[in-house]
Amino acid sequence: MESTAQPDGAPPGPHPEPPADLDQRVLPLQTADASTTFIRIYAVDREALAFSPSGAGRFDAPHGEYGVVYAAADALCAFIETFGRDAGYRLVTRGELQTRMLAQIHLRRPLRLVDLTGPGLAALGADGRLCTGDYAIAQRWSLALWRHPGEPDGLLWRSRFDPSRTCVAIYEGRGALPFDAPPITATMLGCLVDPHHASLLREILDTYQFGFIDDPA
Repeated sequence: MESTAQPDGAPPGPHPEPPADLDQRVLPLQTADASTTFIRIYAVDREALAFSPSGAGRFDAPHGEYGVVYAAADALCAFIETFGRDAGYRLVTRGELQTRMLAQIHLRRPLRLVDLTGPGLAALGADGRLCTGDYAIAQRWSLALWRHPGEPDGLLWRSRFDPSRTCVAIYEGRGALPFDAPPITATMLGCLVDPHHASLLREILDTYQFGFIDDPA
């Protein structure tokens, strides 16, 4: 039989689609217990827990089959995921920060997250491109994992902008009725330019070597 493996040195190309037998594979799950908290940065004109079905996010449903809330393990990851998307631009203004709010996400119950941070990727037939490459393919994977008989609560993966930190995509609740009983709640923490966040903002700016300026008067 002719090998389908790529020759040494060949570029990786696009990430593969979900395998046909994905629903028969054991999910690499990591459980976030009920004491776990995450951090979310969200637009000031949105709700902290808006389970978006828009299709704009990496692991959104392709056609609005469910909603997703994105969050991060800590505020540094939430910041770089929000403001670090232009790799050549390392400046943030007070006005930009004021358009976003900070929230702490609390779990109503333990969450079972598909762990995409390590060997589970290979076990599923995936690789790191799933978390860094084309959104359309990632969304089809998300749908396939959401449909898996193991019924995971979401996904855990490494930030594309800081792989030392992790992100989560939490699926809308799976209750007796579609989309009821959201599995999370939120505590609003204000804005990063609020005085009580001064030390946190300094840590973030120093870590990612971002400049900060006040908007012109």
